[in-house]
Amino acid sequence: MKPTISTPTITSAHAQQAWSVTQILQLYERPFLDLLHEAQTVHRAYHQPSTVQLSSLLSIKTGACPEDCAYCPQSARHDTGGKQEALMPLEDVLEAARKAQANGAQRFCMGAAWRSPTARQLDSVVEMVGAVKALGLETCVTLGMLKEGQAERLRDAGLDYYNHNLDTSPEFYGNIITTRSYQDRLDTLERVRNAGVHVCCGGIVGMGESRKERAGLIAQLANLSPYPESVPVNNLVKVAGTPLETTPDIDPFEFVRTVAVARITMPRAVVRLSAGRETMSDAVQALCFMAGANSIFYGEQLLTTANPQVNQDQQLFQRLGLTAAPDNPATAAFEHDSQATPA
Repeated sequence: MKPTISTPTITSAHAQQAWSVTQILQLYERPFLDLLHEAQTVHRAYHQPSTVQLSSLLSIKTGACPEDCAYCPQSARHDTGGKQEALMPLEDVLEAARKAQANGAQRFCMGAAWRSPTARQLDSVVEMVGAVKALGLETCVTLGMLKEGQAERLRDAGLDYYNHNLDTSPEFYGNIITTRSYQDRLDTLERVRNAGVHVCCGGIVGMGESRKERAGLIAQLANLSPYPESVPVNNLVKVAGTPLETTPDIDPFEFVRTVAVARITMPRAVVRLSAGRETMSDAVQALCFMAGANSIFYGEQLLTTANPQVNQDQQLFQRLGLTAAPDNPATAAFEHDSQATPA
């Protein structure tokens, strides 16, 4: 009989416990069904188990990014045949936001292929954020690295979330990106947090990393203080012309394990089943929800890659008995945690 592995438990917002890579690897190594049971138990302690938060993602400026991220079809360094488009007009963004809202989306995310926005570019995004917020949607943007004062401008416009993924572990990072450092990413996250904007931060699995390196990513996320309110878990979408186009597929159960480990180590966070759903079976997605995923990107497009059609998601939700979350599950979970009595 295998010995029981003791893992940290978070009992209040003031008692976030550090996770070592070794502890996270021990979670990964548990029998699959035991791991899912623990993840579902944690999930039910902090979230409504049959509700999912719906986000929609729009590329407001596409292509010609100067970064060399090995997975990204928008990098100017990769020959992917991708389109290069200027920043979208405000009315086009609002039209997309209204459509997403009509289809049930609760959060509208806007992404721009920049290394870092200029002051003039930020002026345009600030206007978009305010206009989308006025529709009654939660707002999120991903614009690359932020300079001093930019997060505050976005906050004042009504920004709810800023997305800036770590992508992978520090040890594997150099295999994927060389044009910005890991510390650059951490610095932007700190600026966002200091401005009082919610953090959306996760990573990509299936890029050729080892399980230990996946554990290293989770450790980085879980040990942020506090950890992100929103954690997207992406399965690599292999695009022809990128350096990772021939990377072997990750085992679907390993992907589900990653969702479960994220849920256990970051119990209050919204864990988003993000890129890669287009190639996942309904059964694998159902296991991800069992493992604690409670958010999806909802709509036909994720920046430049495909996503399941809205009617497919609606049918899957109906078959699984899932409904759209009426409120932001991250807010509810963090409020729940702040009211908890420390052990």
